[in-house]
Amino acid sequence: MKAGDLVSVYSDIEGKCKRGAKEFEGVKVFLGNGISELSRSEIFSSSGPLNGMGVRMIEPVYLSLSFDNVLPSYLFLQNLPSVIVSHILKPQPGERILDMCAAPGGKTTHLATLMHDQGEVIAMDKIANKVKKIKQNAELLQLNCIKAFRYDGTKALSFEKREDEQEGPPFLPESFDRILLDAPCSGMGQRPNMAYSSTLKEVTSYQPLQRKLFTVAVKLLKPGGVLVYSTCTITLSENEEQVAWALKTFPCLQLQPQEPHIGGEGMRGAGLSLDQLKLLQRFDPSAVPLQGMDINSLQDSREDDLISLANKDCIGFFIAKFIKSNSK
Repeated sequence: MKAGDLVSVYSDIEGKCKRGAKEFEGVKVFLGNGISELSRSEIFSSSGPLNGMGVRMIEPVYLSLSFDNVLPSYLFLQNLPSVIVSHILKPQPGERILDMCAAPGGKTTHLATLMHDQGEVIAMDKIANKVKKIKQNAELLQLNCIKAFRYDGTKALSFEKREDEQEGPPFLPESFDRILLDAPCSGMGQRPNMAYSSTLKEVTSYQPLQRKLFTVAVKLLKPGGVLVYSTCTITLSENEEQVAWALKTFPCLQLQPQEPHIGGEGMRGAGLSLDQLKLLQRFDPSAVPLQGMDINSLQDSREDDLISLANKDCIGFFIAKFIKSNSK
């Protein structure tokens, strides 16, 4: 292979393709065609880490364009459901908002923007480098109402008033007007992951953690406040089962309609009623209507049809919205 050659790009699902192999019969997924920007010898050179572009894609399977480094102080790239979550929480100027598991800060900065940078958005994450990323994104977008802290969300509740004047966690009960719990999850809705390496034990470990975070969130929320729970996974146990558990465990919570509601309704099997399932929002990554279409065939389509197609092509995601009716 030389620079300038037309090449087809595949994902080696099981990671079994050997360096120097002349043929490969393993499990693979076609990603598209492109032009090689480097020769084979340059790609496999051991003189140092590779830099730059290896293949310039000219016929990718997915039609989305790259927005990397495009107006970085004005544009923040997010998947559609991630954008919708912030609108569903609907923060208002002057309110105090908590983003419990905030890194890298996409939803945090969106919330602050919807509030016109007026009020307070508290962002937390356990990992220092991720908190640093939140602060960098807030600074890049010139948002001053965001305050990011390295803290474990499961320990963010305190029943004793602190003597110091520090504004960070832990917080007293009923401290926030609205809370976003975009919980750690198994991530099965993410794309374009071509393989999933987590064990069953790892997948099932998320439900208890999510419930610990949810319990803290309910206690930190003011009466009349809004709590939005979301994940980027598709499992019943991390989504609808969590909603059923929450409604049973916390009688003060009531499911609320979501606006906008672009995704499908909730999945059956967790004991929720049909009316309750309609209040939930699920995005299905398996619906990809753009596959096999030529970009030229879309140019004469109506705008509404194009928006409908785009809205169905996204990651797997789940959203539930609650309101806290009283302080009990």
